[in-house]
Amino acid sequence: MSSDKKSDRDEISAEERLIARYFRPLATHPGALGLGDDAAAITPPPGCDLVLTADGVIAGVHFFTGDPPDTVARKVLRMNLSDLAAKGAMPIGFLMSIALPASFEEAWLAAFAAGLGEDAARYGCPLLGGDTDRTPGPTSVSITAFGAVPQGKMVRRSTAQAGDTVAVTGTIGDAALGVLLRRDETLAERWRLPEPMRAHLKQRYLLPEPRNALAEAILAYASAAMDVSDGLAGDLAKLCRASGVAADIDVARVPLSDAARAVIAAEPALLETALTGGDDYEIVLTLAPEKFSAFCAAAQAAGVAVAAIARVTAGQGARFIRDGKTLSFKRPSYSHF
Repeated sequence: MSSDKKSDRDEISAEERLIARYFRPLATHPGALGLGDDAAAITPPPGCDLVLTADGVIAGVHFFTGDPPDTVARKVLRMNLSDLAAKGAMPIGFLMSIALPASFEEAWLAAFAAGLGEDAARYGCPLLGGDTDRTPGPTSVSITAFGAVPQGKMVRRSTAQAGDTVAVTGTIGDAALGVLLRRDETLAERWRLPEPMRAHLKQRYLLPEPRNALAEAILAYASAAMDVSDGLAGDLAKLCRASGVAADIDVARVPLSDAARAVIAAEPALLETALTGGDDYEIVLTLAPEKFSAFCAAAQAAGVAVAAIARVTAGQGARFIRDGKTLSFKRPSYSHF
């Protein structure tokens, strides 16, 4: 046996130290095994199916490099939580893979982990494991989240029925307009936006509000649902195609914030951006008309606004109508390709 045995600190890699310092405290689920194994093990609640979803962000694509690291972490987790909410699922936990450039600073990672930990605790969705890598490219983060629903009850996008009411939570378009404002602050002057409205739009881009408080009501009342991540126009069209139905949406019924209304009043062409830009992370759902009042009551109790925007009909696709004319969009949905 050699007498110059390395210390325990020398035997632990820099990667292991980063994981232990910043991410092990977030692994509160016993199945995570303290992030000390090659995998995690989870058992869904009795009588439940696992619901799995994955989403990620890349610097320069989904967030600006100057965005606060805690909001980057919280946003990528909330993107996945929004998908679970739309399926009526309760969160169980998540896996995360993060790739960092050689130039990253630990202060950035510390703030990132702090934000991630706050939301993991807030939404009852602990870290189960994942991977850390170095990349020659920009920072990227990918999360796979797990949820639970009663067996066979997951709310799908392909089960809307003719006659259903189409409803959407919250307000639409704020984040897409916030991105424009983040790119060019001078737009606020052109739009004559007071500071509170500017802050609202930028905050909606930075930090979405997933509607997990409505998951139980969506499970109970919705015939079909999906989260609105690629724009209301594109995502509702996807739901209609999957279900083999149609919907005609009166644009005047689409819920908009005061800030979004002010922007569109100043520059009417930006209505298209609001409807197609994405990053809303609201829920669009269909439900039988007789269930709408009960769903609204549940939403009000959860502090979430809901608006009915259309009726499902026989046919195919979603049409957005303003002043009796069908709108034609240059790019109906956000797409990476």
